[in-house]
Amino acid sequence: MTSTTGAHPATATDRRGTAVLDGPWARFALRRGGQLLVSMWVLVTASFLMIHLIPGDPVRSALGPTAPAALVAARRESLGLDDPLWLQYVHFLGGLFSGDLGTSLTSRLPVSQVISQRLPATVQLALLAFVVALAIAVPLGVLMGVLTRGGRRRGGELAFSSTSVALSAIPEFLLGVGLVYLFGVQWGLLPVAGRGGPESYVLPVLSLALGPGAALARIMRVEMVSVLQADYLRTARAKRLPRRRIYLRDALPNALTATITLGGLLLTALVAGTVLVENVFAWPGLGSTIASSILLKDYPVVQGIVLVYGAGVLLVNLTVDVVLALLDPRSAIRES
Repeated sequence: MTSTTGAHPATATDRRGTAVLDGPWARFALRRGGQLLVSMWVLVTASFLMIHLIPGDPVRSALGPTAPAALVAARRESLGLDDPLWLQYVHFLGGLFSGDLGTSLTSRLPVSQVISQRLPATVQLALLAFVVALAIAVPLGVLMGVLTRGGRRRGGELAFSSTSVALSAIPEFLLGVGLVYLFGVQWGLLPVAGRGGPESYVLPVLSLALGPGAALARIMRVEMVSVLQADYLRTARAKRLPRRRIYLRDALPNALTATITLGGLLLTALVAGTVLVENVFAWPGLGSTIASSILLKDYPVVQGIVLVYGAGVLLVNLTVDVVLALLDPRSAIRES
């Protein structure tokens, strides 16, 4: 009898452990982790093949047409470019696991060092633009949703929709050129090149944030109007609850789901948009570096930066999935 009762706690613990491992959250984590690993492998393989499928000799292109053949051959041998393709791929994977992304053909610096020097400027620019886009979209979308609910203020809704569509359709680099002309050339209010004090962030951040902010505000308004028509909010208004509670506590969290999804997608677009915006404002980030490396045919640097951009996009998408699952656990259970 003693041994039988002593086995019950262990059995219950085993059942709880098995339930955790077999639960929807565990399956959600395993599925998302597996997808991330497969996507990372595809990204790494594509970036490796991209360099080897480009016509021409990258070493000859980097050293110039007048470089001696012996120097070109020695450089190719030192970089392992004469090895079979499968062996180069194995060495490339091994280098990734050890943090070695290769060596720049032009500066002879490690690619990881080049990226570590330029990455902070790009991350700061993209994150600031994302925060500004949300700061524009959420309050404006909520306000317009409240003002135009139930078909009210048709003129205001038309003006808002037209303006937001037009603003979100302008490419980032073209918007940047316009801001440079107005605030830098015409009015001389803000610096137009380089990364210096806080004022140097204003124009590049606005160039990246205005279009996505306008698009998100339009989505936020539509979601807010839809939520405000729900029965539970009609009941709350009928009870004459405070408007601040109705709009901010009851309606806003339910309207944010689609905005967070699109916000994550727009964050990846912001990261990609930095490539053009950084060149407009001579911003010392990865975007301007990859553009100059393409012109110089410095393919190892291009390859490393492509990997960083791709990994950033995958991690952002994973973060959005996790945040949405936390906000709506039923989605994780349904997909498990």
